[in-house]
Amino acid sequence: MCTKHKACQSEKMAVNPSQSGSCASPKISSIKMADVATAEAGCCSSDSCSSGADPADDEGEPSLSSRFTQSWKIEGMDCPSCARKVETAVNRVSGVAEAKVLFATEKLIIKADNQDVFQLVEQAVIDTGFTFTSPSSREEKKSAQGWKSVIIQNGQIIAIASAMAVAAAIKPALPLVSEWMFIFTCLAGLYPIGKKAISLARSGTPFAIETLMSVAALGALYLGETVEAAMVLLLFLIGERLEAFAASRARSGVQALMELVPENATKIVDGQRVEVSASELQPGDVIEVSPGARLPADGKLIAQVASFDESALTGESVPVERYKDESVMAGAVVVDKVVWLTITSKQGENAIDRILHLIEEAESRKAPLERFLDKFSRWYTPLMMLVSLLVIITPPLLFAQPWETWVYRGLALLLIACPCALVISTPAAITSGLAAAAKRGALIKGGAALEQLGKVETIAFDKTGTLTKGKPEVTDVIAFGDWSETTLVEKIAAIEVGSSHPLAVSLVNKAKTMGLTIEEAMDKQALVGSGVRGVVAGVEYQVTAPSKVTLDLTDKWSAEIERLEGQGKTVVVAIESQQSVIGLIAWQDTLRDDSAQAVKALQKLGIHSIMLTGDNPRSALAISSMIGIDYKASLLPQDKVNYVEQLSGKGNVAMVGDGINDAPAMKASSIGIAMGGGTDVALETADAALTHNRLTELAGMIELSRATLNNIRQNIALALGLKGIFLVTSLLGITGLWVAVLADSGATAIVTLNALRLLKFKSQQD
Repeated sequence: MCTKHKACQSEKMAVNPSQSGSCASPKISSIKMADVATAEAGCCSSDSCSSGADPADDEGEPSLSSRFTQSWKIEGMDCPSCARKVETAVNRVSGVAEAKVLFATEKLIIKADNQDVFQLVEQAVIDTGFTFTSPSSREEKKSAQGWKSVIIQNGQIIAIASAMAVAAAIKPALPLVSEWMFIFTCLAGLYPIGKKAISLARSGTPFAIETLMSVAALGALYLGETVEAAMVLLLFLIGERLEAFAASRARSGVQALMELVPENATKIVDGQRVEVSASELQPGDVIEVSPGARLPADGKLIAQVASFDESALTGESVPVERYKDESVMAGAVVVDKVVWLTITSKQGENAIDRILHLIEEAESRKAPLERFLDKFSRWYTPLMMLVSLLVIITPPLLFAQPWETWVYRGLALLLIACPCALVISTPAAITSGLAAAAKRGALIKGGAALEQLGKVETIAFDKTGTLTKGKPEVTDVIAFGDWSETTLVEKIAAIEVGSSHPLAVSLVNKAKTMGLTIEEAMDKQALVGSGVRGVVAGVEYQVTAPSKVTLDLTDKWSAEIERLEGQGKTVVVAIESQQSVIGLIAWQDTLRDDSAQAVKALQKLGIHSIMLTGDNPRSALAISSMIGIDYKASLLPQDKVNYVEQLSGKGNVAMVGDGINDAPAMKASSIGIAMGGGTDVALETADAALTHNRLTELAGMIELSRATLNNIRQNIALALGLKGIFLVTSLLGITGLWVAVLADSGATAIVTLNALRLLKFKSQQD
């Protein structure tokens, strides 16, 4: 039991209704499709949480932004049903606006109208039979090892089993003493269970397994079945221990992720090394990290080049090289030398925090089958208690059957009918599947997304940054008339400077390598889907896609454009004063090494792949022919959305992208998948993400989803099958109470262990 509870530092902050009391990462819900261009300019995310009230809120009702958010780590939860018990109890506390328990991270998050509620919430958690600590505390718990650890964790089970063994041994010689030993053992072991059942009933969960267990055990004692009552109790405790073990295994991946960020960091202050807490680091701070140590926050590399092991985050076993000013994620391990980095993430907003936040959000996105079973269990248990009561009273009252026989059979039915195994069948498989995906570098946001992945029939790929590396290089600069290549690059770079578009960045870098002075243009304007314009030294210049050019192009120019596009290059036409063509500029992006392999693997799974691009048809054809994929070219962002909606009308479609302009199409698809190196908007919009950018993992994700769905079907069949068999045998008097408990606890254990097999999942690509 916790004797001291550290209250989490609370702060008054704006909370989006879809958020779990955190502002750890920007939310796509705050971005409308019409605002995509604005978002690209850097307005898509907020650096801080607003504390102002929402003017749209009704008068007299506290706005979400005026509420206080608090969180605790709940200890002792064995399964998702435990999380629901805590959630139900806390939601009944007056002043709590919203409460959510996240089983994967063992976190309780509430939104309340005032801070006085926090103490009542803590008391409600204790009354429910659970303990808590602050999630921010990282105190090391010294746990015993070996046999000592086993004895401490299973002390109650060992004590009851030992007492029962002694009672059984002395029964031939001292039957009366033996009888009382079984009664005392049962009552002593049942006391904490009964106490918890009463607490749960008061807090809003009257039909918990603890209630059913207490009724059955006391009923067995009333009938004089003392040995069976004790055996029922022992088997129940063993089943609970197995559930706790399975839950800890299922959460192990998340807990390992939480431990990736070190507690301390070496900060450079005025050239001196200062040891500080990682929580004190702010953007702009410079830190030093030694070989073998992990990064305490996201940062940009100051050195020219260094190697980092990012396997814990991405699943990529080979260390990756990062160059000057490139970003490195928190939790990465420095491989080769001492490095200095500039911190880029705020407290609670590094890569690890964002992944954990997405995992927490995933719990609210339950699979349809899981949602059905949750609703089913809420009326199933009361109904079965009524059925058990009818089994007990009907035969004696109507057919003059002995009360002892039917009370016994009714109690057995009550235990068999417990829905634990059925309720846990889906979340156990889903949790294991999500953990297995995370180990492979694939982040899937919840059971609904995991289930949807297995039903995908078509995958639509964005081209740039998804099938290609997203780092195009200028390959051709062709100047017309009196223009030189140098002057052409200088003028066009002037209207492209400042843009984040990969083609613009590449051209500006080209100008810098040529030693040109770039004078930023005035009156710059993006021409949606076609190019950009600007004024340099009083003259307007424009670059646009060949298909959007309104001027007449000579046969020579058209032939040159066709030649370049036929090589898979992206071509733009440079125009002066909207009157004359002054040249052509061509870029070429390189395909990812695994693009062709990924498409081939998807074909083996019976999934059709198609590339969607705003590029010209000839360039798209050249790229698609290299990897064996269909394509749709010359698409604006809205065209992509419309096309994906058309595909979605015919079947389940996944959209894979990495940029802000891909976000609307991802939303339009059955399931959106983001590349890990993409924008925050794409990552937030997507239902899944590849943190390592390996396209071959797409096939692995789908195989894992299908394996998870099969596992769920197996679990439901096992849970219902075992209950059905023992239900009949118990009503016929063939099996007794202890077999009923074995049917329930055994089924729960079998279902959970079956789900854990997913943690060792291997795809055909491995």
